[in-house]
Amino acid sequence: MANPTLLARWGVLATLILLTGPAFSQSELRATFFRDADAALAEANKANAQLLAPTSYAAGMKDYQAAEAALERGRNVEYVRNKAADAAKDFQEAARVARLGKTVLAQVMKSRQDAANARAPDLSPDLWARAQKSFGDAIREVERGDLKDAKRKDIEATTLYRDAELVAIKAQYLTETRRLLAEAERAKVERYAPITLGKARQLLADAERELSENRYDADLPRSLAQQANYEARHAIYLSEIVRRVRDKNLTVEELVLQWESPLKNIADAANVVPQMANGYDQVEQELVTFVDNLRAENQELQQESEANALRAADMAEEIRTLDERLGGATAERTALVQRLEAQARVKEQFETIERMFGRDEARVFREGDNVILRLVGLSFDSGKSELKQENLDLLAKVERAIDVFPRSELIIEGHTDSYGSDDMNQTLSQSRAEAVQQYMINAMRIPSYRLIATGFGETNPIANNETASGRAQNRRIDIVIKPNLDPA
Repeated sequence: MANPTLLARWGVLATLILLTGPAFSQSELRATFFRDADAALAEANKANAQLLAPTSYAAGMKDYQAAEAALERGRNVEYVRNKAADAAKDFQEAARVARLGKTVLAQVMKSRQDAANARAPDLSPDLWARAQKSFGDAIREVERGDLKDAKRKDIEATTLYRDAELVAIKAQYLTETRRLLAEAERAKVERYAPITLGKARQLLADAERELSENRYDADLPRSLAQQANYEARHAIYLSEIVRRVRDKNLTVEELVLQWESPLKNIADAANVVPQMANGYDQVEQELVTFVDNLRAENQELQQESEANALRAADMAEEIRTLDERLGGATAERTALVQRLEAQARVKEQFETIERMFGRDEARVFREGDNVILRLVGLSFDSGKSELKQENLDLLAKVERAIDVFPRSELIIEGHTDSYGSDDMNQTLSQSRAEAVQQYMINAMRIPSYRLIATGFGETNPIANNETASGRAQNRRIDIVIKPNLDPA
């Protein structure tokens, strides 16, 4: 039973407040009656109770809004106080249930967020709706205190969210491929270009399999999907050509001559005589050689330009410093001359080792005073880091190249393509670099203090990871030779 004295005091307080004006009375009453309710509401929101304890949260909001409305209409202060107190209790309960739900439903909460990040509500709406229903059932079981049934619903919803996420991820990467294959089917491409269309279908199947096995490493499936798109478009194009030939709108001879024309134009631009009396093999080889030589010349020019710029900068700085000093200038000028001689010696040594390797064994180039051996002929089995017997002849040449730079510091860099997870590629590149390092210690008798092995994973590509040849170039071991420029 309410205390009559306390009720009388509240009546007097309400009367005094009302006499001082409506704006003041509402402000004072709100500060008095809503303090606990506001604090409890903030705690419930922090716990995400609107999602994880919707029943209690809704009850709290109903009481809270009723208290606010009563206050605005100037209703009995006792009614306002009671409704605000009820709201505070509801919000406190909602916060408690939400904290419990966050623990009990941690698994489904993560899978729900992952699915949302993959745009499952838009790309997999049916599965998302079913998952949402199971998730709502799990929340209601937590609110009722039935944690056993809540866990059962949690597992069910988690499975549905993960399925929705996978469907959404596949939709993001494979929708265009499926559209192209459907277009090819409508155009009856299989009748005219079955081999190329079969490639596209197989690539799509491979991409789907990769996404199913590891949905969070999308590099490989994305590349497979792009290849599938290319093959599907190529099949559609080829089917048109074959159809024209079959319909006798284009002779085979005319077709071959059409396709030779662009090759002749490229040959003309490269100043290569396009001899195709016996096919395109000869002109193809000449053009490939021309491009390789251009690339090598361009690399040499870049290296020479960089080296000249560095030498000029070093000389200008040292000469400026020498001109500022009169005492000891002779000794310092002598040191400068020795350094220039050392740089010239490095250039000669570089040219020596450049002649040691064929283009299918190693690319040799300079970065400043450092010499880089890019071992294009050194290969590893997929996912492995063990050196193979077939690599030993190349490593013997590497040893002779290193001997040209006595007392040099050697950095063995391991690199991979972008296929596989970042962590796996980092570990693999480090293991391969360390395998080469260990071989140098054991077989070449190079002191360990001269060697550093570093794995860079997929972070330093030198070619396009979207093509097979580009990925092959990115899977590499680079040996950086840092010459000792100090006079012996």
